[in-house]
Amino acid sequence: MSKTTGPSTRVLVLPGRDGTRVIVCEGEFDIDSQAVLRQALKTAHSDGVTRTVVDLAGVSFADSSMLNTLIQAHHRQHLVLAGPLAPQVTRLLEVSGTYALFTVAADTTSAIEPAAQLS
Repeated sequence: MSKTTGPSTRVLVLPGRDGTRVIVCEGEFDIDSQAVLRQALKTAHSDGVTRTVVDLAGVSFADSSMLNTLIQAHHRQHLVLAGPLAPQVTRLLEVSGTYALFTVAADTTSAIEPAAQLS
């Protein structure tokens, strides 16, 4: 399932595999565009997947509304953020003091590997 929320935002939900769902995000995420991501995360949780990987490699901008969506998801489900993260996204996580809250993988492949070393 792919949803476009604006001219520069896209959320693609890949089919689940071994209890893991991957949600690929691309573009710019702000208060007007993050609702599709929020819904995809809620759906993953209600579907009972054991791990949700949010691929942020294609995200060029994220504001506090996207951060809030990720924090809420983190509190209800096993969430892994996959990079490489854009400098602006890394800065958002660091300045807000939330980088350490999340499990962050270098890329989607390592995020879905069961024995992956994640930070």
